[in-house]
Amino acid sequence: MFSTIWHAVFFDPVYNFLIFILDHVPGGDLGIAIILLTVFIKLILLPLSLRAAKTQYAMRTLEPELALLKEKHNGDREKVARETMDAYKRAGINPFVSIFLTFIQLPFIFALYFAVTRGGGVPFPDINAALLYSFVSVPETVNMIFLGVVNIAARNLPLALLAGVTQFFQTRMALPPLPPKQKDAPQSFKDDFARSMQIQMRYVMPAIIFFVAYKFSATIALYFLVSNVIAIGQEYIVRRHISKHTHTK
Repeated sequence: MFSTIWHAVFFDPVYNFLIFILDHVPGGDLGIAIILLTVFIKLILLPLSLRAAKTQYAMRTLEPELALLKEKHNGDREKVARETMDAYKRAGINPFVSIFLTFIQLPFIFALYFAVTRGGGVPFPDINAALLYSFVSVPETVNMIFLGVVNIAARNLPLALLAGVTQFFQTRMALPPLPPKQKDAPQSFKDDFARSMQIQMRYVMPAIIFFVAYKFSATIALYFLVSNVIAIGQEYIVRRHISKHTHTK
């Protein structure tokens, strides 16, 4: 059952759309096809991505109110948690939407990687015609050297570094600023945990993205790079839109 869902929902559509793009890309440049496929996947996830960006921005604006709640109900963690969720509800915030967006992309990333490296038993540059839909043709040329420079099936350090750097800036834009740690003020486990998670998201996540992007291939590095650049653009547009809308009220 899992294999059927995997092929029907993720692998076969990704493989076929990648082949379809390759058939229309001049020179059959696989790197350009991966960029266009990544943009298409981001368009599919656009409603969820915009909602996540708005949620992250709204959570940043709620930071002063949440800080006052912690100060007002100091020591009463249950009340702080309850009123925090009430504040999220009033602002129309679902704090889990960003996590869901991250996890829903994983099958597409795996499908893209396996499509290029394995292709259902026939890795690129060869094409597994048995997996193609009736309206998808086998491209005349499959060029594995992106822009004549990068072997898309091999590891590439510069692309992996760019993927990690753009992940850092994307995370930095999305997360609220780290609150200063008071030396004399008692820190609850929840506060320490939240601060630790923020630090990991800011610094550990980009390192993980760099490692994964380099460990696998330029295919994954290119996906992360394009995906991060689009996410940064979305964050910037959402901020401008919300800021403009707020000032016009």
